Amino acid sequence: MKKGYILPFVFIFILMLVGCKENKKTPSKMQMRLPVVSYILIKKQRVTLTKELPGRVASYKTAKIIPQVSGTILKRVFKEGSYVKKGDLLYIIDPRPYEAALESAQAALKAAQAKLPALSKQVKRYSVLVKTNSISKQVYDDTKAALDNLKANIELYKARIKSAKINLDYCYIKAPIDGIIGRSYITEGQVVYAYQPNPLAIIQHFDPVYVDVPISTEELYELKKERASKLINFTPDMDKNVQLIFEDNSIYPEKGILEFNEVTVDQTTGSVTLRIKFPNKNKILLPQMFVRAKIIEGIMEKGILVPEESVKFDTRGNPYVFVVDNQNRAVTRPIVIDRSIGNKWLVLSGLKENDRVIVKGLQYIRPGVPVKAVLDTHNAKR
Repeated sequence: MKKGYILPFVFIFILMLVGCKENKKTPSKMQMRLPVVSYILIKKQRVTLTKELPGRVASYKTAKIIPQVSGTILKRVFKEGSYVKKGDLLYIIDPRPYEAALESAQAALKAAQAKLPALSKQVKRYSVLVKTNSISKQVYDDTKAALDNLKANIELYKARIKSAKINLDYCYIKAPIDGIIGRSYITEGQVVYAYQPNPLAIIQHFDPVYVDVPISTEELYELKKERASKLINFTPDMDKNVQLIFEDNSIYPEKGILEFNEVTVDQTTGSVTLRIKFPNKNKILLPQMFVRAKIIEGIMEKGILVPEESVKFDTRGNPYVFVVDNQNRAVTRPIVIDRSIGNKWLVLSGLKENDRVIVKGLQYIRPGVPVKAVLDTHNAKR
């Protein structure tokens, strides 16, 4: 074969050898490309544990205005929806029948008191005469009984006067408490009856107010159990810092005080009621308003929080995270979580300080694969 024909074949053979070497290098380069993941370094921190519960506003004091005497309403003095003070006049019941009863009792008392001196002297005189048998003992006893009866009648008339004065005073119905009075359920000219079931009006005291929060007996038991445990610190002052949240998620500026919980369980709901007192100077909180109360359960001094996106759940619903081990491999770690706090999970067990928990790049890894781990500075600052 001529030399000129051999050279092209040699050149092609060399190109094929070079191509084979490049193809052999390509897989090794692909093997060197490790998935990049971001991690956070676990640090224990102080975590405030809270419980948010729905509730309704209730007036601090409520007074139903019920008449204590019967009669015709002559006048309504107050303005509906206005603020009234204790002792302010609200209604006037026709006082004339009760004035007459008072005058009658006073007249009867005067008549009885007028007879008292003469009858007292007569009994005193008879007490001497009976000793000398100048009068019979029967006459003396009858006179003495008449004096005792007169004295009893005097006390009776005094009691009637006192009762008549009370009834007359009840004709002028006054506010028993400070507060805002609602609409009047009766009008002038209507007849009302003593201690009738239907109120004439209702006064509600709005500063302070109560927020009644129902809580299940199970939740209450867990709350007391947590506070008694060594996992969290609790002080009574924490019950003086209850936060109130409106339906639009805005925060009420004043803090409330958790005062008590009922000892009787509601049979229909299986719950008890927590009562929280809030100041209400600007009358923002109104009865039956729906709110949420955030109660401090306690403080966990060495809590562990991880971002929500780092926690996965297996087919049985058990939570786990990926951590970077000492050989820079992504391995799964089962954890026990307690609750969500903001955008993080509170971890009770399964993690320790300085563990590297993967928060980004989870879609590129599987258990046991080597990874290139980079500290996630964004989550570290949150």
